[in-house]
Amino acid sequence: MPRHEVVSPIPGVFYRRPDPDSPEYVKAGQKVGPDDTVGLVEVMKTFYPVEAGVAGTVVEYAEDAEAVVDAGQALLVVDVDEASG
Repeated sequence: MPRHEVVSPIPGVFYRRPDPDSPEYVKAGQKVGPDDTVGLVEVMKTFYPVEAGVAGTVVEYAEDAEAVVDAGQALLVVDVDEASG
């Protein structure tokens, strides 16, 4: 099964949840669609949603919550569904 790395669109701080009291957007083993939000990247108090980009199953987060990330840095790994790959 092919794997897809979901990458940060911009440099900033990566968040796995919409706010501190909410659960993470996704967990390992969870199915996602291409338009599903899997995290946020914040820069200068503006939050940018990060979408899965593919349909598949989440393997793991590649970055810790609240990690400082660069544009193009892998945030999440997804096993791509064969039908959408």
